[in-house]
Amino acid sequence: MIHKYALLIGLSVGFAACSPKTYTNIPAGNGPEFFSYKANQATQKPLAKISAHRGGGDLKGYPENCIESFDYLAKKLPVIIECDIDLTKDSVMVMMHDATLDRTTTGTGKLIDKNYAELAAYRLEDNMGNVTPYKIPTLEQVLMWGKGKVAFTLDVKRNVSFDKVIDMVRKTKMQDYVAIITYNAQDAAKINKLDPSLMISVTIRNRAEYDRLHELGIPDNRMVAFVGVKEPDAELYQFLHQKGIACILGTLGNLDKQAAAKGNQVYRKFAENGADIMSTDRPLEVWQAVKK
Repeated sequence: MIHKYALLIGLSVGFAACSPKTYTNIPAGNGPEFFSYKANQATQKPLAKISAHRGGGDLKGYPENCIESFDYLAKKLPVIIECDIDLTKDSVMVMMHDATLDRTTTGTGKLIDKNYAELAAYRLEDNMGNVTPYKIPTLEQVLMWGKGKVAFTLDVKRNVSFDKVIDMVRKTKMQDYVAIITYNAQDAAKINKLDPSLMISVTIRNRAEYDRLHELGIPDNRMVAFVGVKEPDAELYQFLHQKGIACILGTLGNLDKQAAAKGNQVYRKFAENGADIMSTDRPLEVWQAVKK
């Protein structure tokens, strides 16, 4: 689903290189600091943060939802990894967007019909259909790899319970590096009840959607607002920023196509208009446009 970077994140936390080869955009302090909007950003910081939709699967040789793809991007730019979690027959959480294996792997059939051990025989394919040497990773492997490197927005598919995902986030001690993506206010309220310390990516395209979340008791300092796949009114950005809520604009799809046609400077304009994070299929191009 579009919502992906779905992670979010306040402009107040800068990007810094943690080694000559790997960037880091991990929280300084705790998750709410990292994922919240702060005004008066320093001029040396990027205009916006970048969330790689499905972890950057539009790159040749680098499949979506793949640790090797995440690592490739983390060495090119400070990136938030938006990725998808689904379940095997024997209840192992793995990274997969589709319900079936056919599009993104050398396997066929429904993921939920396969035990985890069976997945070892398959290899991931990139979005152009090229077979790679890479295997389907588990959520635990992904979170452990990302520690000290990136932050995540986690898109939880229908077969997977939020409880199970949150338990794994706690097990890997990644609470400050993760936001859980939701698509309705009820699910957001459920996550807030399960763990009030976690950040939640919520859909807020208008005041009514914010009011519904507020009525269900979700605090402003636990929200990161996905404002849609087209630019919202300036008033919505202003309203959310006044509450300390960072805004994610989904450029994946039409806005990415617009930038490809008109020039990547379009991304800079999106950031200047109020997008704190851009969820994109073109992370390298967005980085070139918004870095300072």
